[in-house]
Amino acid sequence: MKITCISDTHGKHSELNLPDADVLVHAGDFTEAGTKKETMDFLNWFSNQNHKHKILIAGNHDYFMENNEDQSNFIPSNIYYLNDSGLKIANFNFWGSPVIPGNTNWAFERSRGREIKAHWNKIPKHTDVLITHTPPYKIMDTLDNGMSIGCEELRKHLNVLQPKLHIFGHIHNSYGSVRTKNTLYINSSCLDGKYRNINSPITYSVEDS
Repeated sequence: MKITCISDTHGKHSELNLPDADVLVHAGDFTEAGTKKETMDFLNWFSNQNHKHKILIAGNHDYFMENNEDQSNFIPSNIYYLNDSGLKIANFNFWGSPVIPGNTNWAFERSRGREIKAHWNKIPKHTDVLITHTPPYKIMDTLDNGMSIGCEELRKHLNVLQPKLHIFGHIHNSYGSVRTKNTLYINSSCLDGKYRNINSPITYSVEDS
């Protein structure tokens, strides 16, 4: 199964050149101000892409998604929206969550430690493809100043889960991919640290075991 990964488009989605794939995944922050207008513009664009399966999670900029719990009224039927939830495509189990660690006023923000851990505890054991907005701690989560701000609790959980693929964004500076023994990690942030749309979508073929 071929998966194209994007995230952190912040309203610049129409500038993307998307490669063909079976699945298109957006790992959050598709808006900048989180307004209804931005959200609807993105959803219309996303739903019209040619990929057979389109999977979406929200990010910390996507306030409209957090403030409207019944998304069935406005999300097109050909988009799978995951919020601490999952789906199965062919033989692959997908799971998505928008939460990020912190204590400010961003959307989907949860305190580090017990509160955010409760979200990661919901991830099923046999998850093949995990989609989160936050990176795990010390994996492609570094700011310009060298500080790592990924989620410690998520990192601990991944040591046990070991999915085949983990897709995330949030930290624009750390775009790219890195592989450990069991998992390929992809930071799919399309915009760089200066909000320039210069990072290409990343496509990966995940194989059934």
